[in-house]
Amino acid sequence: MRTHWWRFALAATGLAVTGFFADASWYLWLPVLLWCALARSVRTGLVVGLVLLALQAWFVVPHGLGWSGPWVPNAMEGYWLYPLLTGVVCSVGLLVDGRWLVGVVWLAAVVGLGLLGTAVAVLDEHEGAAPGDEGVLPGPSGLRLGNAEMRCGSGHGANCARQVEATGEHAHEVMRAHLTSHGYTSAKPLSNNDERVCRSTGLVFGREVCAELKDISATAVKVTWYVNRR
Repeated sequence: MRTHWWRFALAATGLAVTGFFADASWYLWLPVLLWCALARSVRTGLVVGLVLLALQAWFVVPHGLGWSGPWVPNAMEGYWLYPLLTGVVCSVGLLVDGRWLVGVVWLAAVVGLGLLGTAVAVLDEHEGAAPGDEGVLPGPSGLRLGNAEMRCGSGHGANCARQVEATGEHAHEVMRAHLTSHGYTSAKPLSNNDERVCRSTGLVFGREVCAELKDISATAVKVTWYVNRR
């Protein structure tokens, strides 16, 4: 048991990183867990394991905190870029351990699964699936939010948006502050003068989500958000 302490430490840390954020995919923990099972030596196991933990944190923490920017990975990159990076790191570790065949098979397997996941995600987005919560939901505690509705344009694969009505004192200002805390910044106003804020993520291919705020009354605002096509 004592000789395998590092395996349990790496696996537990990876589990904690993923479990801390409710919307984090457990798929991002698997490379760390599998590496703990396959690694042989303590030195290689720890070095590669720490690199994998750093990659996992990079793909989980900024997204979970609602950060944005060109250095923040988006959800789509979690399907293809993360498996590619972890596959290369693990393959190098296995080669150092003298297990080149396992390393080659590992790299091919994770890249293949990543491409499959990407294809499914792209197909789902092409079919006009509504965006996720995108930091809009759950809303700020000071407002009462109705049920989020999905609105889609006409035609096959039409873009979809979600909208929700928020009520409470200073609803517009409170909701804007909530969106700002989740990485949204002011964008070009709409032709009807409704406020619009957007946030972008993506290391390789950018993904932009925009939210529109339309005042219904002094204490109510309707928020509509969608993914901008690029």
